[in-house]
Amino acid sequence: MTTQTVRASGSAPRPPEHRGGGRIQGGLLDPKQMVTSLPDALRKLDPRTLWRNPVMFIVEIGAVWTTVLAALDPSVFAWLIAAWLWLTVVFANVAEAVAEGRGKAQADALRRAKTDAVARRLTGWARDRADLREERVAAPDLRQGDHVVVEAGEIIPGDGDVVEGIASVDESAITGESAPVIRESGGDRSAVTGGTKVLSDRIIVKITQKPGESFIDRMIALVEGSSRQKTPNEIALNILLAALTIIFLLAVATLQPLAIFSRSVNPGVGDGPALDAHGVTGIVLVSLLVCLIPTTIGALLSAIGIAGMDRLVQRNVLAMSGRAVEAAGDVNTLLLDKTGTITLGNRQAAEFLPLRSGGADELADAAQLSSLADETPEGRSVVVLAKQRHGLRERTPGELSHATWVPFSAQTRMSGVDLHESGNGTPDRMLRKGAAAAVGEWVREQGGDVPADLHRIVDGISASGGTPLVVGEVVDRTARVLGVIHLKDVVKAGMRERFDEMRRMGIRTVMITGDNPLTAKAIADEAGVDDFLAEAKPEDKLALIKREQEGGRLVAMTGDGTNDAPALAQADVGVAMNTGTSAAKEAGNMVDLDSDPTKLIEIVEIGKQLLITRGALTTFSIANDIAKYFAIIPALFAGLYPGLDALNIMRLHSPQSAILSAVVFNALVIIALIPLALRGVRYRPSSASTLLSRNLYVYGLGGIVAPFVGIKIIDLIIRFLPGMS
Repeated sequence: MTTQTVRASGSAPRPPEHRGGGRIQGGLLDPKQMVTSLPDALRKLDPRTLWRNPVMFIVEIGAVWTTVLAALDPSVFAWLIAAWLWLTVVFANVAEAVAEGRGKAQADALRRAKTDAVARRLTGWARDRADLREERVAAPDLRQGDHVVVEAGEIIPGDGDVVEGIASVDESAITGESAPVIRESGGDRSAVTGGTKVLSDRIIVKITQKPGESFIDRMIALVEGSSRQKTPNEIALNILLAALTIIFLLAVATLQPLAIFSRSVNPGVGDGPALDAHGVTGIVLVSLLVCLIPTTIGALLSAIGIAGMDRLVQRNVLAMSGRAVEAAGDVNTLLLDKTGTITLGNRQAAEFLPLRSGGADELADAAQLSSLADETPEGRSVVVLAKQRHGLRERTPGELSHATWVPFSAQTRMSGVDLHESGNGTPDRMLRKGAAAAVGEWVREQGGDVPADLHRIVDGISASGGTPLVVGEVVDRTARVLGVIHLKDVVKAGMRERFDEMRRMGIRTVMITGDNPLTAKAIADEAGVDDFLAEAKPEDKLALIKREQEGGRLVAMTGDGTNDAPALAQADVGVAMNTGTSAAKEAGNMVDLDSDPTKLIEIVEIGKQLLITRGALTTFSIANDIAKYFAIIPALFAGLYPGLDALNIMRLHSPQSAILSAVVFNALVIIALIPLALRGVRYRPSSASTLLSRNLYVYGLGGIVAPFVGIKIIDLIIRFLPGMS
C-alpha cells in the first residue's frame, strides 16, 4: 500500500503554520476578530437561533424581562443589570462567531479555488472507443460517470479518478503545498480534485462527484461550520446544562415565597432595590439565576467544538464531522502502516559484513563500485555508507570509462559492473550485488565456492528484520563471495518516544505490514509498538478492527487505496490520504490533505485536547457558582437573617454592588476564556486519573478562587457609582 505523496519536485512538506492561503493561525484572540465578528454575534440574538443553546436562551429571556422592569421602574442599578445581562448574551455569541470566523478565512481561500471551468467531456466512452467525441460543457453540468479530458494548463473540472494517462498536478489551492504531485491511472494515486490544475501531460478523468457535492463544496461547508452537527458528548453535556438550569430555576423561584414569609415576620426590614414589600425584586431574581446557572460553559461550548475542527484544518486535515474529532479523543487502538508511517519506507545500508577478517574495506570498495549506477535509494545508501564508514570518496559512473554496467533484472535478481582495465575485451574484474541465492549461484557458475558462514549471516539479518545483499567478485577467473550488505528499513527518529506517549495515554498501537512475521517482529520491537499484524491483507485489517471494537475499544487507522475502503469505513476514525482513491476518501471520516500517515498521532492528540478543554471549562464554570453563592446570598438575605452576615467573607460594599459585581464578572469571564476555548487546554500525555487530578486542581480550584478575587475587585470599582450605597 502506497502511503506517501509523490512530489514532482521532491520537496518536503512545509510546516503547518505556513500552509494554506488565508488561514487563521494560532489560538490567541485578535481584537480585530472580535470587531469583525460582532455583526454575526448580534444576528445570533435572534431567538430562533439562540434556542438551540438552552442556557444562553434563558439568559436572553432574563435580559428582556430585566429591560422591561428597568423601563417600568428606572434606576441606575436596574439599567446596569439589564445592560450587563445583554452583554453576557452578546459575549457568548461573540465566542461562537469568532470561532466560525476563523474557519471562514479558510473557506474564502477555497472559494477562490472553486471555478466554474469549461469541461471537455468525452461522449461514447462506454461504447466503441473509435466513436469517442469531445464536447465542451460547463463544469456544473457534469454528472457522475462522465469522462473528461484535461491537458497541461487546464483546470480539472470536477472530482474524479484518472482512468488514462499520467500528469503532474498543482494542488496548492487545496493543500497550500506549492510542490506539484503525480496523478496516474491505476494504483492508489488516481484521485484528483476539482479546481486543481494540470501542469504537464494529458489525463482522462472519470467524474465521481454528484452535482454541487464536490470535495471543495464539502470543505467550504465544513470549515465554515454551516454543516457542523453536535457530537454525542456535546449533546449529552447540553442536556446536563439544561437540567442544571432547570434545577437552579426552581431553586431561585423558591426564594420568593421564602422572602415574602420572612418580610411578613419582620416587616420593614431590609427594604431596597434587592428586597421590597413584595419580597425579592424581579431584577435580583434574574441576576441570581443568571449567575448560578452554568453560563460560562454554555457560552463557550459551541466555540470549543468549532475550534477543535479548526485546529485540524490548520494541520491540513479535513474532518467530515465533529463526531470524528471527538472519537479521535477517545481512541483506544491505533492501526499504523509500517512503510512510510513507522519507517522511512526506503531501505538503507546499515553495515558491511565481510566473510573474512580484515576484508571490510575490500567489501566496501566492491559494494560501492557495484552501486555507482544504481539510482535507487538502497543503491545510493550503499555509496554513502562506504564513504562515511571507510573513507572511500564518492565516485561517479562517468569516471569509469572502461566499465560495463549490469542493471538489475527480475530474472537475475542481481546488478553490478564489469571492469575492462586491460582493454582486451575480456572483463578483468566482475562484481555482482543481489539476493543471496542469485549471487551464490553466479559464484558457483564462475567456478567458485560459497562459504558455509554466508547462510548464517544471511539468516541472521533476515531474522532481525533486515534485507541481506550478497556481494560476489570474479578476478583472474577466481570467483568468491566477499560478504554481505545489511539493508535496514529505518525506523523514523522519535517514533519510540511517540509510542511511549501513546502508551501513557492508554492507547494501544498496532503496526500493519505485509512483511513476514520475523521481519515484522524486529521492526515492531525497534519502534516500540504494542503489537503487529504481519502479511496483512485487506480482509485481515477489517477483521482486526472488528475484533478490537467487539472488545469495546475505539479504533483509528489510515489508508489510501480502494482495498483500504472497507477498513476505513469500519474504523471509528478513518483518515484517508488525499493522494488516495475516491473510494478511500469517501469511506473515511477524515482526509489528510498532506497525505502524511504519521499525522494520525497528531489527530488523536487534537481529539484529546478537545475533550480535555471541554471538561476543564465545564469544571471551571460549575466551580464559579460557589463564589457567587457567597457574593449574592449573604448580601441578599443578611438584612432578614443577620446570621448570614458571617458568610459575607468578601465584605462587599452593599447588596446592590454585590449583585452587580457578580453579574459583571459573569459576563467578563466569558470574554477572558475565549482565547483558551479557541486555543485549547495544553495537552500532556498522561493517564486519565492524572489528567482528572490536574483539571480538578487547576480549573476546579481556580474556578473557586478566581470569582472571589474578580468580584471583590469589581466591587471596589463600582461601589462609587450612584445607587450602589
